[in-house]
Amino acid sequence: MNLSQQMAARFKQVNQIGIALSLGHDLNTLLETILTASRGLTNADAGTIYLCDAGKGELTFQIVHNETWAAGLAGTCGAAISLPAIRLVDEDGTPNHRNVASHAALSGETVNIPDAYAAAQYDFSGTLAFDRLTGYRSRSFLTVPMRDHESRVTGVLQLINAQDPETGCVIPFSRDDQELVESLASQAAVALNNSRLITQLESLFESLIKMVNTAIDDKSPYTKGHCERVPVLTMMLAEAAHDATSGPLRDFRLGRADRRELWIAAMLHDCGKISTPVHVVDKATKLEAIFDRIHLVDARFELLRRDAEIAMLRQVALAGDGTGAALEARQAWQDRLEQLEQDQALLKRCNIGCEFMPDEEMQRVRAIAHQQWCDARGNWHDLLSADEVANLCIRSGTLTPEERQVINHNIDVTLSMLNSINWPTQYQKVAEFAGGHHERMDGKGYPHGLRREQMSVQARIMGIADIFEALTARDRPYKKGKTLSESLAILEKMRLTGHIDPDLFEIFIREKVYLRYAEQFLSPEQIDSTTPDGIPGPEL
Repeated sequence: MNLSQQMAARFKQVNQIGIALSLGHDLNTLLETILTASRGLTNADAGTIYLCDAGKGELTFQIVHNETWAAGLAGTCGAAISLPAIRLVDEDGTPNHRNVASHAALSGETVNIPDAYAAAQYDFSGTLAFDRLTGYRSRSFLTVPMRDHESRVTGVLQLINAQDPETGCVIPFSRDDQELVESLASQAAVALNNSRLITQLESLFESLIKMVNTAIDDKSPYTKGHCERVPVLTMMLAEAAHDATSGPLRDFRLGRADRRELWIAAMLHDCGKISTPVHVVDKATKLEAIFDRIHLVDARFELLRRDAEIAMLRQVALAGDGTGAALEARQAWQDRLEQLEQDQALLKRCNIGCEFMPDEEMQRVRAIAHQQWCDARGNWHDLLSADEVANLCIRSGTLTPEERQVINHNIDVTLSMLNSINWPTQYQKVAEFAGGHHERMDGKGYPHGLRREQMSVQARIMGIADIFEALTARDRPYKKGKTLSESLAILEKMRLTGHIDPDLFEIFIREKVYLRYAEQFLSPEQIDSTTPDGIPGPEL
């Protein structure tokens, strides 16, 4: 192969490297590609890449190769670099041109040194110390600034000891070597900038997500942490499904982009709650509004006791103290007080949300409501208003059907918010994943009433994660966190009634996803000794 053919082949290699750089986004992989390619082009024995840290005013070691010592640091090999950074400016503000790497970064000029031992203008004391310690002989150096598309120096590429391909002897880097590496360094700087930009944009977007969740948590401290815990549990179950080697989900697989997409969806699954009224989100008792109206009911009971006592005293005064009529009046008053005590205790108990309110208690509430009390103007009223009766007779939880509709509306707001975002290709399904966590396998969920076959596996995963987190959460105003046995029993009922995905529930149990989550987020008393062995299900 003649010289022109060799040069053409090398330029072709540079172009191929440029294409590879444009396709890579992981920083460590890019650095490895850059250093390996530049060493291959110049037949260099060793090399280093430094990146500029403008904030600290220094060059940091990012990756080191040495073929003679068969050694590599950082990059994709993972070995950490403990070498100190190189200062670009001394403490007195003087630019550091003594070090060849910092000089290249500051001046933007390539430095090609045939023999470091003869380069008196630069401080190679560190290199000489390394050589004395290891027996290595550092000779030829090619130090190239890495300029991006705006001509900013973002790093330095340094190659050491070019070798003659035929003899293996160390030789100076040629002018052709220098031009090729300068071309490669320019492409590399742009690729690194793109990688950094992508990382920064992802970090910015994640910060915005956390900002929204912080606003929701600050608005409702009772659900604080829900938006953080659901993503963790979602990814635990997703990884367990990804690892399945048998069963209906054996072909379910997640790539890096898939995981990122699902994580974002889980982080944003409740973003619509930012529009939900606080008095609904934080409704701890059935009568709570701006304040808990049970206190108004308590005041009315005090009026009934007052009226009962006044009526008794009047009867005693008319009949004469000590008479049979007076004794009957006092006994009736005691009976009345006892009944009022029982009625008041029942209403207080009914004011607390529960799993299921019996019909008998509802009937007693309605009967108690018809008792009369008199206000200061002499007007008579039912003990409970129609609205108070409706709230106290809520069958499950603390919300009326209208308030539940307000809560459920948050998923519509979530979908509206997420659909308004111009998502990049790899995140196109975020809205579908996030918006599907309240759907049911039997089509009775919301907002779209989708059936199992109409839903993605990711949306079904989020459904289980959202429910299990809500069952075990210790920061709800209307209930304490349930134990593992209670929560798994409820999930099993949901599986049987077509609420949650049976295949994912099987993995949730079989792979003990619930236990790993519990050890991280539940209190010790919630982690009871029960096992899921008694839970029926496919292949369990």
